[in-house]
Amino acid sequence: MAKVVIEVLDASDLMPKDGHGSANPFVEVDFDEQRQRTSTKLKTLNPSWNEKLVFDIKNLRNLPNNTIEVLVYNDNKHGHYKNFLGKVRISGMSIPFSDSEPMIQRYPLDKRGIFSHIKGDIALKIYAVVHGTENLKTEAFQSAEEEGMQNLKREVPEKNKKKKKEKELRTFHALGNVLENPAEKPVIIDSKSDISRAMHIQFPGQKPEYALVETRPPLAARMGYWGRDKTASTYDLVEQMNFLYVNVVKANDLPIMDISGSLDPYVEVRIGNYKGVTNHFEKNQNPVWNKVFAFAKERLQSHLIEITVKDKDVAKDDFVGRIVFDIGEVPVRVPPDSPMAPQWYRLEKKTGQQMSHGEIMLAVWMGTQADEAFPEAWHSDSHSMNQTSLADTRSKVYFSPKLYYLRVHVIAAQDLVPSEKGRNLETSVRIKLGDQGRVTRNSPIKHINPEWNEELMFIAYEPFDEYMVFSVVETGGGQDEVLGMLMKPVREFKHRLETSKLPDAEWFSLYKPYVAEEESDMHRKDGTFRTRIYLRLWIDAGYHVLDESQHFTSDLQPAAKSLRKSSVGILEVGFLGAQNLLPMKDKDGGTTDAYCVAKYGNKWVRTRTLVDTLNPRWNEQYTWEVFDPCTVITIGVFDNCHITGKEDAKDQRIGKIRIRLSTLEADEIYTHFYPLLVLQPSGLKKNGELHLAIRFTCTAWVNMVTQYGKPLFPKMHYVHPISLRHIEWLRHQATDIVVKKLARAEPPLRGETVEYMLDVDYNAWSLRRSKAYFARIMVLMNGISYVLRWFDGICYWKNPVTTILVHILFFILVCYPELILPTFFLYLFVIGLWNYRFRPRHPPYMDAQLSQADVAHPDEVDEEFDSFPTSRQTDIVKMRYDRLRSVAGKVQSVAGDLATQGERVLAVLSWRDPRATALFIIFSLICAVFLYITPFQIVAIIIGLYVLRHPRFRYKLPPVPVNFFRRLPSKSDMLL
Repeated sequence: MAKVVIEVLDASDLMPKDGHGSANPFVEVDFDEQRQRTSTKLKTLNPSWNEKLVFDIKNLRNLPNNTIEVLVYNDNKHGHYKNFLGKVRISGMSIPFSDSEPMIQRYPLDKRGIFSHIKGDIALKIYAVVHGTENLKTEAFQSAEEEGMQNLKREVPEKNKKKKKEKELRTFHALGNVLENPAEKPVIIDSKSDISRAMHIQFPGQKPEYALVETRPPLAARMGYWGRDKTASTYDLVEQMNFLYVNVVKANDLPIMDISGSLDPYVEVRIGNYKGVTNHFEKNQNPVWNKVFAFAKERLQSHLIEITVKDKDVAKDDFVGRIVFDIGEVPVRVPPDSPMAPQWYRLEKKTGQQMSHGEIMLAVWMGTQADEAFPEAWHSDSHSMNQTSLADTRSKVYFSPKLYYLRVHVIAAQDLVPSEKGRNLETSVRIKLGDQGRVTRNSPIKHINPEWNEELMFIAYEPFDEYMVFSVVETGGGQDEVLGMLMKPVREFKHRLETSKLPDAEWFSLYKPYVAEEESDMHRKDGTFRTRIYLRLWIDAGYHVLDESQHFTSDLQPAAKSLRKSSVGILEVGFLGAQNLLPMKDKDGGTTDAYCVAKYGNKWVRTRTLVDTLNPRWNEQYTWEVFDPCTVITIGVFDNCHITGKEDAKDQRIGKIRIRLSTLEADEIYTHFYPLLVLQPSGLKKNGELHLAIRFTCTAWVNMVTQYGKPLFPKMHYVHPISLRHIEWLRHQATDIVVKKLARAEPPLRGETVEYMLDVDYNAWSLRRSKAYFARIMVLMNGISYVLRWFDGICYWKNPVTTILVHILFFILVCYPELILPTFFLYLFVIGLWNYRFRPRHPPYMDAQLSQADVAHPDEVDEEFDSFPTSRQTDIVKMRYDRLRSVAGKVQSVAGDLATQGERVLAVLSWRDPRATALFIIFSLICAVFLYITPFQIVAIIIGLYVLRHPRFRYKLPPVPVNFFRRLPSKSDMLL
C-alpha cells in the first residue's frame, strides 16, 4: 500500500487575525479526497507543529495528476470557525519516494483571491512510501504502463547497484523550458548546494535576469581624458569609436568612356571587403556627390583605401580612374578642430600612372563618432543596403510640434432659414478642425434664433495653417440638413496668456454650402441680410498640452514661450550598446536591426540602426535641457523592419525603460544594463539588456530647490481647470497630431514607435495592472499595519520595558505639550538621517514583479491586448465578463461597507434612531460639562492610561463605543 507523508514543520510571519496582533493557526491538508489537520497553536504568528500527516495513495499511476493543497487557518472560536491565512498547492509530480531523498522546503503562502491580504511562508517535507518494498522507485515503475514493464524490471536492479558506487546524481526538469520545448534534455545537477539553488529559483520574487546590473565602462567622464590622446570632448559618456572618413565631394573633367560620347560616373570606395558606392549621374563629366563614407576602424580589413571612379553601364561598368591611400598616412582629426578641407587629386590608371585629364576632390581623415559628418555618413555596417533604405538607418533629432488648447464658445445663432418653414427646429453646431470633430447639444430653443452657450476644446499646433469649419445643422425630420457654414483660419484666433480677459464674442455670417463664390461676393458687397452665428474664439497659450500620461510626463512647461522659466539643469544620456538581444527576424538564422529612441520634453532622438547584430554598440550621446527635475525620460529599443523595403512593415518593440530625473543625484554618472522587458499576448518576455550612461547636471541650484514648492503644472491648470474626462480625450488628439507630424519627417519616426513611447493605451482596462495597483496599496497599508501592531504590542505589554518607556514619554508630553511638535519633527529627522545609509544607489527601472507581469495569467495578458471592441470568441468574452463581475462584486462590497460607515456617522445626530441620538446628545452634554471643569492634562492622562492599561484589565469583547457605532442605522436596508 502506497502512502504520502506530509510533515508540517513550522510557519513564519503569518498575518494576525484575532484582533490583538496575533493568531491561532492550524494547518489543513487535502489530498485525493482525504482531509487531515494539525493541532492549533495559540497566540503566535510563528507556529511550530512538527506533525506528520499520512494519506493513502489510491492509484499510484495517478499520483503525478494529483494535487496536494495545504491551507493555513486561524482558529477563531468567538466568531467564524476559521479565518483564511494562506494556501500552498503542490503537484504530485514533485513528490519523491522514500524519506531519504526529500528536503525541507519553505513555500510562500498564496492568496485565495486578488483582494486577500496574505503573508508568510510554511515549511514542509513531503515524500511517498511504499510498504514491503526495499526499492521504492521500482514500485513506482511497476505502476507504469504495461507495455514497458518487463524492460524496466531488468534495468532498475542494475541501476541500483551502480548508485551505491557512483556519486549521486539528481535530475531537475525546468517546467517552463519543457513546456516550450518538450524535446529539451533535463538539467543534471550533481551537488546538494546546486540542488538547493535550483529549488530556490522556483519561488516567486524578482528574477535575477530582470534586475539592474551596474557596470564600470572606461568613460572619459570618469577617467578625466578621452582615449589615449587625452583630448577633451563633449562625448564623455560613451566609449570612443574610431572611424575612417572619406568625403567624396566632386569630380572634374572626367574622360569619356562610351562610344556614344557620354559618361554616367559614380564613385566606389573600397577597403577590403567593405564597399561604399555613390549615386551615378547620367551624361555628366563634372558630377557633384558630397557623399561621406565612414568605416569602423575595428573592422578595417586592409591597409589601403581604394577610391575608384566608374562609368555606369548596362552590361559591365567601365573603369575611369582611381586613387589609392595608405591608411597609416591618413591624418587624425578630433573636434573641435575645423572640418578637414577637401583637396583635388589626379586620377590614376590601373598601372599607377596619372591620367592626362580627370581629377576628383576628396577629404580623408581618421575621426570619432563626435565628428560632424558622423550622423549623415554612410556606415560600413550597412554596406549591403540600397540607397533608399539607407536613410532609415541614420541617427536623427526630432521635435514635436508645439501644441495649444483652442476653445470655441458657441453662444447663439440668428435668422436661420430652414427648408420647411413653420415647424420647430432641432439645431446643433458641428465643428471640425483637421481630424478633430465635436458637436454641441441640441438647442433648447426650437426656433430660428437658437441658443447653445456651450464651450468646446480642440488641439491646435503651430504654424496654425488649418481652417476650422462650423456647420449649423438641423437634426430633426430624420435627415440632417446644413442650414449654414463658416470657415475660419486658425491663425486669426486671438491668444490668451494666463488669466487675462477673454476676447470679445463676434457675429459671423453663415453661408449655404455649395454656394458659388460669385454669389458670396455679391452678398458681401451689397450688404444683403444673412444668417449669423455668435462665437467667441481664442487660443489658450497658458496651458501645457499633455501628450503623455500625467504619471510620467517629461514636460510641464506652458505652450507660450513668454511664460516659460529658465532651465535648471542638463540631462545627458549615452547610448553605449545592448547585449543578448533576441532575434526579431527569421532571415539568416535570426537577426536584429536595432535602434534606440529617447523622448524628453518635445525633443526626440533616434540612434543609427546597427544591422545584423545581437550585440550592437552605438556609443552615441545626446543632451536635453531640464526645466523641472520631477519629470521622466522614456527610452525605447526597436527592431527596424523598413530597411528591407517593405512599406507596410512595422518596427517591432524590443523594450522600454523610464527614468525619473528627481531620483538621480546631481553630477553622478550612472552606468547600468537595463533589462528590456516586453509584455506580449504570450506573456512577459525579456529581449536583452540596454547599456546606458546617464548624468544629470544642475546649473541652478536655487531654482531647482524652489521648484519643489511650486505647482506641478502652469497656473492656468488650477485657475481654470479642465475636467479629467476632457484631458484624456484631448491627450489622445494631441498624440494623433504628434504621430502624424513625426511620421512625415525624413527619415520618419513611425506611428508604432511614437505610440509605444507615449503609452497611448495606458488607461485601457487591464486586470494585471489592477492587481499591481492593489498590491501597491497593500504595501502602503503594511506600514500603517506595522505601526498599529507596534502600538498594540505596547498596549498589551508584550515588551514591558518598551511599554514603561512609552508611559514615561506620554507623561512628559502631557505635562509639557509644547514638546509634542518638536519631538515629532525631530523623530522624522532622525528617521530620514538613518535611512540615508540605505538610500537607492541606482536609477529606477521597469519592475516586472511590481507590474505583476511575471505572474500574470495568460488569459489576463491576452485580454489586455484585445482590441476594442473585442475580437475574441463568445465563450472567451463570457468567461472574462464573469471574471470581471466577480472582481467588481468584491469592489462593490468594499464600496458598500464604506458607504455604511459614513451613513452611520451621519445618523448619530439625524434622529434616524431616536434612542441612539438621545443617548449621544446626553453623553455629549456630560462630556462638555466634564471637560469644562477638568484640566486638559488630567483628561489626557486618563485617556492615555485607559488605552495603555494592562491586559489583565482588558476584555476580549468589543468596547462600548464600537458597539454603539455598529448599532447605528444606515441605508443598506433600504436598497432593493
